[in-house]
Amino acid sequence: MLTRRHLMTTALAATAGATLIRPFAAMAQDLTGDVYDTDGGQISIHPVAHASFVLVTPAGVLYVDPVGGADAYDALPDPDAVLITHEHGDHYDPDTLSALAERAGGSLPMITNPAVAEMLAPELAEGNAPLANGESGEILGYTVDAVPAYNTTEDRLQYHPEGRDNGYVLSVDGLRIYIAGDTEDTPEFRAQEEIDIAFVPFNLPYTMTEDQAASGVAEMGPKVVYPYHFRGSDPEMFTSLLSEAGSETDVVMGGWYSQSES
Repeated sequence: MLTRRHLMTTALAATAGATLIRPFAAMAQDLTGDVYDTDGGQISIHPVAHASFVLVTPAGVLYVDPVGGADAYDALPDPDAVLITHEHGDHYDPDTLSALAERAGGSLPMITNPAVAEMLAPELAEGNAPLANGESGEILGYTVDAVPAYNTTEDRLQYHPEGRDNGYVLSVDGLRIYIAGDTEDTPEFRAQEEIDIAFVPFNLPYTMTEDQAASGVAEMGPKVVYPYHFRGSDPEMFTSLLSEAGSETDVVMGGWYSQSES
């Protein structure tokens, strides 16, 4: 079982090892995050909202689908790099990206899908390395594999057509992290292997049902799954269905929404 600890304050972070001192020094005292060991140090996971989160790694700070304005990230360390799955406004916001790039000193390494790459302002495009479905690249020195993310149900096909949007598998010092993006329970979703941590969406009509997500995760078999992008859906139902399927995956609930939204 993958070991998880909960990092409670910056004071505790300062004792967690040299690789974590720099990024956590800028965090608010009440910031929390789940911490996992890798072969090269530790990573920590910080949900922001809906599909946006921050991953602190030994090599730097990675923002995933940052939206909502730069102020939403005030308690977090500035980004060293960004991953963007696709063009929808709850995943890609050019104003937020521009403001975050300024905080990072004007240059921000990114990986996006090709559709987003075509939308980027020149100053952001300069640091972008677009990946199409099935391609691989590097960010912060870590391998990134672009996984197809798309809808398969007839009345949902218009939201995420096959071939356009990405999920990502990020390999961090022996730890494999799957960020599914907006997808249904596709063959590519189920086929992911040796995943340590998976971020999995379920909400209609844009992604999939709780039952689809549980069935797919049960076959994939990650060590840990974070439900995300589930506004209006039932994560407890997902957890129950996953258990009924005989899965040994550990379900971790992040603080993606206020109580009224979840």
